[in-house]
Amino acid sequence: QVQLVESGGGLVQPGGSLRLSCAASRSDFRFNAMGWYRQAPGKQRELVASITSSGTNYIIEPVKGRFTISRDNAKNTVSLQMNDLIPEDTAVYYCWAVVLLPSTEAGDYWGQGTQVTVSS
Repeated sequence: QVQLVESGGGLVQPGGSLRLSCAASRSDFRFNAMGWYRQAPGKQRELVASITSSGTNYIIEPVKGRFTISRDNAKNTVSLQMNDLIPEDTAVYYCWAVVLLPSTEAGDYWGQGTQVTVSS
């Protein structure tokens, strides 16, 4: 088993920035895709951004140009830099990772979630 530990959420004014970080608890695991989902009140959880081990990334249109995803394969970490935040970005953000190795533990894993609130 592996845990994903998130940090960096909080309250920020519109136009502000936050950086979310997620670290896997096992350094001997290898991950395929890693990324971030979010869930706003009354809405379904949605993928915000993902990145493969080779660095190919995907970012949803509403946050393109404002959010940047990055990862460190050696440290098993993934980060989401969020700039020019707007109230519509308010949500619980979840770290997500797909375990590749060991194959016995392969599958999707989730962090516990971190609240991001954009409000004046």
